[in-house]
Parts: sequence; structure tokens; C-alpha cells
Amino acid sequence: MSGLSITGYFPFKRMKILEQHIHHEDASSACIHLASDRRYTPLGHDCGQAATTTHSQGYVRIIRDLNMAQAQLFLQVQYRKIWCSVCGGVRVEKLSFADAGHRVTHRLAQYIHALCKKLTVKDVAEHLSLDPKTVKEIDKSFLEQTFGPDDFTGLRVLMIDEIALHKGHRYMTVVADYFTGRVVWRGRNRDKKTLDIFFQSLTKEQKRSIEAVALDMWEPFINRVRHYLPKARIVFDFFHVVQGLGRVIDRVRRSEYAQAQGPKRQVIKGSRYLLLKNEENLTDEQRPKLAQLLEVNQTLASVYILKDQLKMLYYWSQRRQVQQTLDDWCRMAGQLDHPAVTAFIKRLRFFAYGILNHADYPIGTSRLEGINNKIKVIKRKAYGFQDDHYFILKVKQACVA
Repeated sequence: MSGLSITGYFPFKRMKILEQHIHHEDASSACIHLASDRRYTPLGHDCGQAATTTHSQGYVRIIRDLNMAQAQLFLQVQYRKIWCSVCGGVRVEKLSFADAGHRVTHRLAQYIHALCKKLTVKDVAEHLSLDPKTVKEIDKSFLEQTFGPDDFTGLRVLMIDEIALHKGHRYMTVVADYFTGRVVWRGRNRDKKTLDIFFQSLTKEQKRSIEAVALDMWEPFINRVRHYLPKARIVFDFFHVVQGLGRVIDRVRRSEYAQAQGPKRQVIKGSRYLLLKNEENLTDEQRPKLAQLLEVNQTLASVYILKDQLKMLYYWSQRRQVQQTLDDWCRMAGQLDHPAVTAFIKRLRFFAYGILNHADYPIGTSRLEGINNKIKVIKRKAYGFQDDHYFILKVKQACVA
């Protein structure tokens, strides 16, 4: 008598294997017939309580299971309907390996979710010969369980930034815990109403526990933070301050190019990234070009020096030193007679409080820039997401992976 058995591969409680069928000559698919084991009292699917009465039996469902080797595996399951006194009506009996109405087993669903962490929905669907919509809904249901509910516990320092969601200036506002990098909330657009939704979701105690918020100089965000968190320190991110000066430098460069003549004009042409790059990132080919540019144009040499000096605002840990550095920088920059520089000086003066606060809270939104990069990878892999909620769940998953 043969000792071979497939029973061990299907450790399903309250079920018994009746027979198996191999389809096609190449064994590309197989079907296992299962039926309820009548030695056990059926349980209600919703409540899990033992039923006192069997309403009817002989119902059949086809459920997809994990592949066995190269064969697609299907389960033909005979199940019962019961009268449930707890639920007060007719219910299907509970299956230990699949939910009512679902067409895949729990273990296949878990496998699909694991694959979706690394592969696109399309790739997983092709690999398992499933509908992409089925794969997406399975992955989404797992993500909902883990990342669906917003968790606002333990928040002390926040990062807030906007991320491009689609082309055409469609944005998503992201709020993250500075210490853990955990995305705690996300909302469409980047206006006052967007952050209103977030802050109104917090309790009074949670708002009082927030000590500082890192963000850029986006006034709708500043307005809402001041309104809901009047005692929290606003800290302007270093990257965005330097980025703002970068736009000023480019405007100065274009003005100098328009006024230059002869060989000097050719030296200035195409020099945008030479001025914006950090010195340590310049290539061996770019270094002599930058040196020549700074030699032929004193104004561009000045703004280049100002770019490096601006970074010193975020070097000091004493507010007095930061204030002195800011005053010195504005005085030096004021010697350049250019409207873009003048406007930037006024902007720095207006938002000086957020720069000074960095001395007390040396934080920024650089981690959110890392999240932004992850988002770009997710979008590129999936060729865009039509379901914004699913996209956001994938972002939250990527930030803890």
C-alpha cells in the first residue's frame, strides 16, 4: 500500500479531501475536491459560533490556491449553509482557509501581497495568471489593515511638505514624524483646507505635545501651523532656503548674460549648473570652467560666495550667532544692485524666525525628500496610479520597508 498522500499540503480544519484531478496533458492545472467534515459542527462565518441547525448543504465554490510546482491549483469546495442564532439568519459556514465570497485562499492572498512589495501589480498578475484588479484589491486589503488607520500617537516634531502626485501641478501634502520618518497623514492639494483636515483630526492633547514643525516657506502651511499649534516652533528647511537662493542666482546669471558681450557672453552661456552645484560635486571638467566664469564676472562671483555663506545660517547652534550671520549676509547681499537679490533679502528678513528656530531645533524636511524619491520609484514602476488611496498606502508601506 502506497504511503504517498497530498493531505499534508492541505491542512484545512473541518474539511476532508475527496479526490483530485489533473487537467491537461502537461499538468498545467489541477483541482482538489474538498467537502465539509460532518464530524464537526459547522461555525458561522461572521460570528464564529457553533451552529445548532444546518439549513442546507451541497453548495460548491471554486477557490484558487497556491500553485503546486508549475500547476495552477484550484479547490472545489462543498460547503453548508447554517442557521445562526447569534447573527439571526442563514449564513455560510466558516472556512479556515478562505473568506466567504473570496476566490483565493488566505495563503495565496498572503503570497500575492508579499510579491507586490517588490513587483508591480501587472507583473504579479501575469506571474499567477490572475486579473490585475484581483491582485490590486488583495494587496490593497492587506495595506488597509496595516496602514489604513491614521496613527497620531507619540508626535513631538513634525515634517510637512508637498509632493507632486501627477503632472499638471497636482500635489499631495505629507505629514511625517521627524524622529521615525513615519508618514502619519496625507491629503490632496497643498492649501489651508488640506492642513485643516489634518489638525482637526488631532486631539487637544496631541496638539499640545507637538513642539516643532519643519516645513518650507509656504504661507498656507505656516498660517495653519500658527493657528492650530501656537506654541510650536516653526523651522524652515535648509534645502528650501538654499533652493530659493538658487532661483535668485539663475535670475542674476540671465541678467548678466543679457548685458555681456563678446567672449564673456560665451563664458556665461550654459553656466547655470556650475553656479548651483556644490563645489565637492563638480567634475574635473567643470572646475576650470567655473574658475573662468568667476574671473570674468564679478557679480556672479559675488552671488557664488553668498551661496556658500548662506549655508552658515544652519551651522550655528546659538540663536545670537545665527542672527549675526543673517545680518552679515543680508548686508553683503545688499551691495548687489539686483531686484531678485533685494526681494530675497526681504524674504529672509520676513521669515527670519523660522531660520533662528533651527538653532533650538536642528530639524528639516530632508527625510521627506527621501520619501519623495521613493514615490517617484513607485509611480515609475506602476506607470502611474489611478487609485490615489492605493497609491498613498503603497507610499506608507515603502516608508517603513
